Amino acid sequence: MPNRKQNTRFIIVGSIGIAFTLLIFYFSLTSGTYPLTTSETFRTLFGIDHISNHELVIFEFRMPRIVIGALVGLALGIVGAILQGITKNDLADPGILGIQSAVGLAVVLYMFIAQGNINGMSSFGIVGMSVWGWIGGMVAASLLFVLSRYRGELDPKRLILVGIALNAGFGALTLFISLKMNPHDFEMATVWLSGSIYSASWQQIISMLPWIIFIIPVLIWKAPILNILQLHEVAIIGLGVRANRERMILLVGSVGLISASVIVSGSISFVGLLAPHITRRLVGIHHQHIIPISGIVGVILVLTGDWIGKTIFAPAELPVGIVISIIGVPYFIYLLIRKSRKVT
Repeated sequence: MPNRKQNTRFIIVGSIGIAFTLLIFYFSLTSGTYPLTTSETFRTLFGIDHISNHELVIFEFRMPRIVIGALVGLALGIVGAILQGITKNDLADPGILGIQSAVGLAVVLYMFIAQGNINGMSSFGIVGMSVWGWIGGMVAASLLFVLSRYRGELDPKRLILVGIALNAGFGALTLFISLKMNPHDFEMATVWLSGSIYSASWQQIISMLPWIIFIIPVLIWKAPILNILQLHEVAIIGLGVRANRERMILLVGSVGLISASVIVSGSISFVGLLAPHITRRLVGIHHQHIIPISGIVGVILVLTGDWIGKTIFAPAELPVGIVISIIGVPYFIYLLIRKSRKVT
């Protein structure tokens, strides 16, 4: 259990993280191709002024985009911490395990069959995407469990290798199906798969909220179990913990969050990898602290990446997934080098 000093550090880091999140929220709300002053923004936000152009920009374009970015960052940050805990591997994230690719494949397949369009997607279309995405994620999770078992137990190392293979396979199938789409849908699918939240809507937020509300409390509640799962398998059995059952619960919950995120934002890579690493440096190794702070760090990463993508390159926009990948790839290489040095 965390001691008093660690709890105090957790509270301080969490408070600073929330404050920084609010700061990024402010910058994202006031900046863009349609400039708004701080006064105009807050007077419109709190209903003091009723200027139609300001209300359109804030409530229909910027607010949904910010809220979606925050929810996606929260989900991916928490899932990254869960998956790294399950696999006991610091390089695990939703993309590497193939779950994001499976959800992306399912949604692209849905778009191909239904001739869907990401822009202006109806509520029925979003629900359909959610169902297909969750099914795709569960298929990937089932394959992970079946192919990663060794002598009846889930082998964390084999889980990573199987995940990498599944990721490559699902990615190839996604590319094949997208090439069969009509040009307009192909263009939209390509932008979506690169990781973008520019077409965020309140319907997408509503579709994502139930996953966030019901799954995240369960994952946080399971944090002490995740601490135990870091021990040797013999010690876990000695403590009376059913390791496979607990890993299954954590993985199914993670699939739900990944599915909800990919459906509204596409495959945003490296958030689940970076957030837990940054968090462990800040608050230590206890998952009671790692899981919520990873969520906050994930929010900061996505909102900051989206703000950079829409302001630095204005009037053009760079998808948030590409911005985070520019940061994530060098860090991933650094982690690989550091891990190889530890082994040698």
